[in-house]
Amino acid sequence: MQHRIIVLGAGYTGAIAAGRLAKRLRREDVTITLVNAEPDFVERVRMHQLATGQDLKPRPFSEMLAGTGVELRLAKVTGVDVGRRTVTVADANGANGANGAAELSYDTLVYALGSGWNAQGVPGTAEHAYEIAGRPGALRLRERLARLDAGQTVVVVGGGLTGVEAATEIAESRPDLDVALAARGGLGDWLSPKGRAHLRKVFAKLGITVHEHAAVTGVEADRIVTAGGTVIPAAVTVWTAGFAVHPIAEATDLEVAGTGQIVVDGTMRSVSHPDVYAIGDAAMAMGHGNKPLRMSCASGTPAAWQAADAIAARLTGGKLSNAPIRYFNQCISLGRKEGLIQYVTADDRAVSAVLTGRLAALYKELVCKGAAWGVANPTLGLPTRRRPVTREQVADSSTVQATA
Repeated sequence: MQHRIIVLGAGYTGAIAAGRLAKRLRREDVTITLVNAEPDFVERVRMHQLATGQDLKPRPFSEMLAGTGVELRLAKVTGVDVGRRTVTVADANGANGANGAAELSYDTLVYALGSGWNAQGVPGTAEHAYEIAGRPGALRLRERLARLDAGQTVVVVGGGLTGVEAATEIAESRPDLDVALAARGGLGDWLSPKGRAHLRKVFAKLGITVHEHAAVTGVEADRIVTAGGTVIPAAVTVWTAGFAVHPIAEATDLEVAGTGQIVVDGTMRSVSHPDVYAIGDAAMAMGHGNKPLRMSCASGTPAAWQAADAIAARLTGGKLSNAPIRYFNQCISLGRKEGLIQYVTADDRAVSAVLTGRLAALYKELVCKGAAWGVANPTLGLPTRRRPVTREQVADSSTVQATA
């Protein structure tokens, strides 16, 4: 009898968790199925590059997962029944009948469906704005930007990391455009004084207009409107004002937070259903200082390690670790030639130390490459020998929910 592990979503967290589980557990003891709608790995942290016309290296899962024993199921997840421990999927190729629907059963579920853009309920956003939370959106924006004439205005809404990176990337790649950024707060107000000063310096150098303390209340075809009544012309509006998690978890019996994220303990295990783990943007997990981890690759990657190691430990009788995830820095690309590395405390508060300029840009590039490398090589800190799953654990897997 093999223990059935299903991982939903093959972004950074899901792909890393699946690969790490395959490295920790023996194939004769477990089956690992990775469900994803696309056959290629998407480097989400590079979507602003894709949108500006840069070509990204193809990363097919057929190559990245080769030899791991992980089975890739190309399908869209349409439902999860945590009572019956099943997942409903719609295969992309319609292999399971007219609608391609199929039901998969699991003993352990790793939920890593991530997040998409969040329109925040602002009127006109869904109809008129562009987003870069995923590849389809980035490609749509790429096509639109290519058709813009010199002098036209692109307004990026959102002053967080995604907005800052998008605005600088567009301004650097298209210096003929009039690029602006509208932020609810101050520009880089979460950074240290040195970090903010460098950010303003780069924005000025690139000619980016900044609208601070400008909460956007409406998006139209050719402009945005702020809460103060200011009208800002925009041939293209790029919306980066936050992310919303995939809605499937909220439709289940899993305990979720107000954000729709699955509430987990220190091992990324659901507090309501012990056979379910949630990682990445889909999880409401606490870090140092009992603060929720922010939606980011910096949080998602160690969460994937934590979950995979916890699952393996519970199945093999190994040592369980649930040390809180901590932060070290925030890596921000400011185009291809500039960057900003803001060092932070364990609970993500900025300290005075920063790294800037071309060295910071190189640092960020290495981080991005390292994140992609980690998907195909999820063995950091692992022993070279796989441990066998205990027969007791396999036998108990069918009753773990009832007895936990």
